Amino acid sequence: MIQPQTNTKNNHNWLFWLGLFVIFCYGLYVLRSVLLPFVAGITIGYLLDPCVVKFTKLGLSRTLATCIVLILLILLLIPALILLFSVINDQVARFVSVIPEYLTSLSQKLEPWLNDLHKSFPTIDAERIKAYIRENMASYLKVLGKLAQSLLNSGFALVNIISLLLITPVVAFYMLRDWDGFVKKIDSLLPRKHKASIRQQAKEIDRTLASFIRGQLSVCVLLGLFYSVGLYLVGLELGVLVGFIAGLISFIPYVGSISGFVVSICIALAQFNTITPIIQVIIVFMLGQFLEGNFLTPKLVGDSVGLHPVWIMFALLAGGVLLGFLGLMIAVPTAAIIGVLLRHAIENYKHSSLYQNG
Repeated sequence: MIQPQTNTKNNHNWLFWLGLFVIFCYGLYVLRSVLLPFVAGITIGYLLDPCVVKFTKLGLSRTLATCIVLILLILLLIPALILLFSVINDQVARFVSVIPEYLTSLSQKLEPWLNDLHKSFPTIDAERIKAYIRENMASYLKVLGKLAQSLLNSGFALVNIISLLLITPVVAFYMLRDWDGFVKKIDSLLPRKHKASIRQQAKEIDRTLASFIRGQLSVCVLLGLFYSVGLYLVGLELGVLVGFIAGLISFIPYVGSISGFVVSICIALAQFNTITPIIQVIIVFMLGQFLEGNFLTPKLVGDSVGLHPVWIMFALLAGGVLLGFLGLMIAVPTAAIIGVLLRHAIENYKHSSLYQNG
């Protein structure tokens, strides 16, 4: 008579946790438009917590350590952002002014190749291909211009930026100051029977997140700086912007480097009339990939994270489709948590009677 009661109790527990998870996901989806500054603040709190801990070990209070860390972060970020945006603004202004010249240059450079293609395949109309390229490049530029204009004129986007700038630091401050208290409260609410197992999984999740997020963030920033400086020295228009974006999105496997390389080569083909700068652009990205694969990623991220590149790409795509930019922010942490839970579930399955006696 005891076994059916135990099974019923376990079923009720599973139903409770499943229902709680469904409610959480629904609330996350409904409130997705206002959660961005809070998620950003929590992320900053998680990333900077080790720095605060180091200051507290020197005898400082948690509040004072939090203030020092946030002030140092602000003092570091503001000059860097001002310098970055000033350089990008100059390059964008220059690039916009020479777009017609670049389009003409690119069309002239493609003409011999199209003529050779027409000779090899007489059915291909070279003039039609050139007209198609000109029309579509113009339309793409118009779309990008309208998109930028709509983003600048969007009151909703302005509200989001203001809320991000005002609310995120406040959330980050309270998260950093009260981080240990939050952890203790959550720990006190864990089911007593499974507390040891949950703690073990939480430590593995924290190790995975710390290794991947903190390490990968460092890799992205260093790669962005390398690509930006390299392309700037080559003399590529928009080199700083393209290089920095390529570095920042390099946490998506292969996407950052490939997209940055393709865009840089297209700009280089339109801008330069000699082959030397184009080869230099190729060398910059080859060196960037060499540094990332042989030094940055092995040293800063490591090989024991356990997140497969395909799983990361799927998580980012799913998060972006479901929750937009908020989904992109929480995609990798969610993928890491699911990965750890799945590994534990597989281990439990291998030790179960279903696997052993099946």
